[in-house]
Amino acid sequence: MQEEKIEKVIKHHLPRWNELPEIDLYLDQVVNYLEKYLGILNVNGEEKIITKTMINNYVKQGIMPAPEKKKYNKSHIAYLMVICILKQVYSIGDIGKLISETIAYFELSKAYNRFCANLEVSIKNVFIRKEFPHIDKMTEEQYLLKNVVQAVADKLYVEMKFLNKDEK
Repeated sequence: MQEEKIEKVIKHHLPRWNELPEIDLYLDQVVNYLEKYLGILNVNGEEKIITKTMINNYVKQGIMPAPEKKKYNKSHIAYLMVICILKQVYSIGDIGKLISETIAYFELSKAYNRFCANLEVSIKNVFIRKEFPHIDKMTEEQYLLKNVVQAVADKLYVEMKFLNKDEK
């Protein structure tokens, strides 16, 4: 059973920018969408990946833009995907700094796609014990992103392989 779950995590695909919903969503729809794609990464299942209150707090704290007429677009969903993934290992304040730093260099759609692709590679590599490709040729920004997502992948590995190995 655990090996099946690990295999699902390794093969899990995060939606890229062009796969995010084209229509704006209401808050309940956003929560359901995020749970659908990120639930697999919630190993212990004790805490919710996202709630309406969390989203409202991220907006109040300035970590992400406010919704437009109570609706959330692609940009909002991309922010929330990244926030939900990174909050497993980083504080909300640190996540805000990381996002600000990244979008200062890259357009949001490109930054988001790069984040998803790097996370998927990191998760796969940590479970099959393979090094991240072309690490010696990375720019400082690429190396930072690699290390950010590697922390998430490493935590996921430890939780799945050791901390929750007795669960069915």
